Amino acid sequence: MSATAAPGLGHALDLSSTSPTPFLRIVRVEARKTWDTRAGLWLLICTAVLTAAVMAIQLAVVLAQDLQVSYLDFLTSTNFSIAILLPVLGILLLTSEWSQRTAMVTFSLEPRRPLVIAAKFVVGIGLAVTAVVIALVLAAICNALYGAISGDEVVWDLGIANVGGFVLLQVIGMLTGFAFAALLLNSPAAIVLYMVYSFVLPGLFALGAALIGWFGDLQPWIDFNYAQGPLIDATMTGEDWAHFAVAGLIWLVLPLTIGVWRVLRAEVK
Repeated sequence: MSATAAPGLGHALDLSSTSPTPFLRIVRVEARKTWDTRAGLWLLICTAVLTAAVMAIQLAVVLAQDLQVSYLDFLTSTNFSIAILLPVLGILLLTSEWSQRTAMVTFSLEPRRPLVIAAKFVVGIGLAVTAVVIALVLAAICNALYGAISGDEVVWDLGIANVGGFVLLQVIGMLTGFAFAALLLNSPAAIVLYMVYSFVLPGLFALGAALIGWFGDLQPWIDFNYAQGPLIDATMTGEDWAHFAVAGLIWLVLPLTIGVWRVLRAEVK
């Protein structure tokens, strides 16, 4: 008994006339992935709630102890809460494709991997800027409430340099998480690495600088967290920018370059 091949069976599918997927559509898809999963959704909610809680606690403390604060004080207090959770979003942006085994679907629908990575990159920066906008609004509300309740003069001491430094801090945190994620392609490992980088290494660097004289001169060049310190109060000098550039090359540019190269060449299973 012989089988007859269906008409057209074995012929190649001609996609030459099919238009490629627009980049903005890829960006929208990647943005939707950040809240489509339970992990991403709750991480976004927790970031907003934690930021608001930190400001509310600060407002209660300064009112109870009759302290003098300004708008910049409220804004600066959010840096810690945002810096903890926002980079984790950057990590999940990239590692979710591999940990949830959706990379094959993603790269089958859009085989141009550089465009997918670029879309994730744009979404990460967009999330960082959104977090900054939310922090600015919450800080303004808390500062206004402080003036209304305490009766003291409200100080709006926020300049362009302060906003720019705050935005740059959050974008760097997001991209550092993104770089570690690309380097490891594993969510738990990338999160652990980022926590060690953020909370363990600065202490070790500070201890080394306190105990070893020559290491104190070296620390600003290799400790990226230390190099970002002047960004918070907008006091960056030429030497500070040099420290920032060298340390950023070590902890951000190099891991990101290696990680992107790995994603472009990694076998999808």
